[in-house]
Formats: sequence, C-alpha cells, structure tokens
Amino acid sequence: MKAKRIFIFFFSFLLTVTFAQKKKDSLEVKWKYAPNFLVGFDVLNAGIGAFSDRQLFQGFVSSKVKGNWYAIADAGFENNIYQKNGYDASVSGPFVKLGTLYMLANDAENPMNGFFVGGKVAGSYYQQEYKAVPIRGFGGSDVSQAFPQSNQSSLWMELNIGGRVQLFESPFYIEATAQPKYLVFSSTQDEIKPMIVPGFGKSSAKFNIGFSWNVAYSF
Repeated sequence: MKAKRIFIFFFSFLLTVTFAQKKKDSLEVKWKYAPNFLVGFDVLNAGIGAFSDRQLFQGFVSSKVKGNWYAIADAGFENNIYQKNGYDASVSGPFVKLGTLYMLANDAENPMNGFFVGGKVAGSYYQQEYKAVPIRGFGGSDVSQAFPQSNQSSLWMELNIGGRVQLFESPFYIEATAQPKYLVFSSTQDEIKPMIVPGFGKSSAKFNIGFSWNVAYSF
C-alpha cells in the first residue's frame, strides 16, 4: 500500500513537471522575439526637393513584433517656405513619428511583401520666421508685419496605407505609402497659427495628406 502511494505520488510529480515544462516551452516559442529590421529612405520627397521650395528628408526603421504586427519609427528634417495670401513664412526643423503597421495581405513565400495599414503619433520642434503677415491697416488698407524667428512645436496623428514588394531576390524592398494627417496641436506666435509644420506640410488647415516612395533594406 505504501509502495502504491509512492508510485502514484512519483507519477503525478512527473506529469506535473512535464506539463509545466511543455507549457513553459510553448510560451517561450509563442513570445520569443527574433531581431529583424527594415530600414528605409524616402527617395520621392528627397528628389522633389531639388525642384521645389520644400526640402524633405525622412527615413524609417520597422521591426516585426508578432504575427502581422510591425513597430515603426520615422525621423526626418524639413526646410520649407509659405508664400500665399500675403503671408511670407519659413520653417526649419526635425520631426519624429512612432506607431504600428498591420499587414492586411501578404505573400505566402515572403510575409514582408503585401499591403498594410497603420497609425502613427508624430511631433516636431522647429524654428519659424514670419517675414510678412497680413494685417488690417489704417482706413482698411492692407499692410503686413514681420515677426522674429521663434521656436514652435506641433503634434499630429496620421494613418498609413501602402504596399511593399521585394526587389528581385535581393534584401532590398520598394515601399509606397499614403498618409492622411490630422493636426492635433500647434503652439502659436502672437496668436498666429503656423502655416507650415515640418513633417506635416502646409497647416493652414487641420487636414493634410502626404505620400512617400521608399527604398528599404532588410537585415
């Protein structure tokens, strides 16, 4: 009887240890993160900058986190001017964006190929200068006033919709995206709202849309 109890206890102990080990191994496999990165640069806007007043340079780093989910971070720098409706403004400064992407449809042989959608929170801290701001003068005449250079900040949210495809059998990828944006907050200079925000574009309205065409490298 005593031997039977010892056998039952030993068998139960083995089952418990085996089940716990299997569960642990399953969790380790399920949550294990394998380092992987995709680094890209926007060649579209960098090229357009050679023929326009807007010089925009931006790149990104993304990493697959789990399943079809990717974490992504963007960084860039923009110089731009705004000359319209009596305004003459210039801005210069960096911006950053943080968010996630989800692959809606991808290639069975290469899960990085496909279409994706995602969202980002973005911000910029930049220098702004107004060389001319239209104001109402004496007798209803239109005159302008200049304001000195100042530091400003803005926050916005954006939706990312795009696709990615591998370039032949190389580690390079081509990626195109559209980015509808909504300006959440901007500081003001003497109660004058900004006309341009680096990374966002013209901000005379709350909504804007951007486009990028990236060349990326996977490693």
